[in-house]
Amino acid sequence: MNHEPVLTTQVLQQLRPERGGVFVDCTVGLGGHARALLAAGATRLVGLDRDPAALAIARETLAPWRERVELVHADYRTLSDVLDARAIPLVDGALADLGVSSMQFDAPGRGFSFQRDEPLDMRMDQTQPGTAADLVATAGEEELANAIFQFGEERFSRRIARAIVTARRESPVDTTGRLAAIVRRSVPRRGYMRIDPATRTFQALRIWVNRELEGLDAFIQHVARRLRAGGRMAVITFHSLEDRIVKHTLRALAKASEPILHVLTKKPIVPDEDEVRRNPRARSAKLRAAEKV
Repeated sequence: MNHEPVLTTQVLQQLRPERGGVFVDCTVGLGGHARALLAAGATRLVGLDRDPAALAIARETLAPWRERVELVHADYRTLSDVLDARAIPLVDGALADLGVSSMQFDAPGRGFSFQRDEPLDMRMDQTQPGTAADLVATAGEEELANAIFQFGEERFSRRIARAIVTARRESPVDTTGRLAAIVRRSVPRRGYMRIDPATRTFQALRIWVNRELEGLDAFIQHVARRLRAGGRMAVITFHSLEDRIVKHTLRALAKASEPILHVLTKKPIVPDEDEVRRNPRARSAKLRAAEKV
């Protein structure tokens, strides 16, 4: 699979794998960043992901380094348990590339995208229950509206929620095409629209289904505690909600009465024009990094 991980050069500059040591890729995905870390000198790498399909591809990607790699089917928020089970007290570097991978967007049947009409799934880990269709079928109108507003920053959230509840009385809203059509009819169109009117609602449901913001601040604190002195962490986000949590959590750990981190990126690092041209999905990526003091 042709996959280009975002901000790879910048990740290597921040994490400095040429020093060697133990690194953890908390969202290994298809293995692109992990491959770069190993090729640049990481001695050992533990990769976590909650998507078994992604792990299968990462296993192929990282086959040349199989003796130095362990891949684990796990949510990144269970990082401490994963490291404890392997008797790894501290690591030299940690990476978290948050959000949905190109493979998840593009693979048929996953339901992340409205480019195809397919079952409304959106689970990153399909071994777990609770699809987006389940949420849409059971959530109350106010709960739906609040989630679409909070996670999608959609100003027409109440109108969209009302339309979904009305539509599901007639027949289930259980495909991407049906949901997208309902949302598009609910959003007033005023001239040129930069993004599809369904985009924010789909983002909101994806975040809600996968609990993407839940425990993100605690996860960053766990990573900080597992870094050895001089160890570094890097976090890549793709929307403002995630970036805000990462920024404030890193800043709090750096400004505590007994600081445990030094923030390396006063402003987030973003892709240059060449990278965005090669990989348009990198456009919204932001990288923040910090070092253990």
